[in-house]
Amino acid sequence: MNIMEIKGVRYSYDNKRNVLKSVNANFETGKMYAIVGPSGCGKTTLLSLLGGLDSPTEGQILFDGQDIETIGLAAHRKNDIAFIFQSYNLIDYLTPQENVALTSKLPPLPILERVGLTEEESKRNVLKLSGGQQQRVAIARALASDAGVILADEPTGNLDEDTAVEITKILKECAYQMNKCMIIVTHSNELAKQADVIMKLRKGVLQIVGTPDANAR
Repeated sequence: MNIMEIKGVRYSYDNKRNVLKSVNANFETGKMYAIVGPSGCGKTTLLSLLGGLDSPTEGQILFDGQDIETIGLAAHRKNDIAFIFQSYNLIDYLTPQENVALTSKLPPLPILERVGLTEEESKRNVLKLSGGQQQRVAIARALASDAGVILADEPTGNLDEDTAVEITKILKECAYQMNKCMIIVTHSNELAKQADVIMKLRKGVLQIVGTPDANAR
């Protein structure tokens, strides 16, 4: 079932340089999408538009068939989507449990344990955790929300290879076991290959370039 749709979206800076040119795409629940493309091509801009952090110059972004401008961008950000940032964006004077508790009334420990943190680790200040552990907290924070769509900007970009593999597995579980729509911007070919649908953004145009065999996932 489609949960988000991009219809004829164009985005430009000062109506001069088109970053996105009539972009169209559909996103379904229970699937993982990877958006790839060269640096500076507009991938993060597209993610920002999906998340209601900015508005397109032209076109519509729909959530459950409704224009997010009509929903209200603040309401869309609060209720419909959750972000996972490359830089984690955790509140650095809090523990993992306290960070997750900010986004949900659910007990944070089971969610943190689900992404691989121990009870002891979940009580430390987040600055005392490794990069991989901090990214797990960021993912747990997104999972703790009721949002149907998770937007991830380079979620493995700062991680070593082994940790990146573990984080990729968690992201896939978010889609398949929790029925989330996972949309990832990435430069990692290894992460992109794990997606159900690979989209490439180039010269302002978004195209589906791969649908990996399910047996390979």
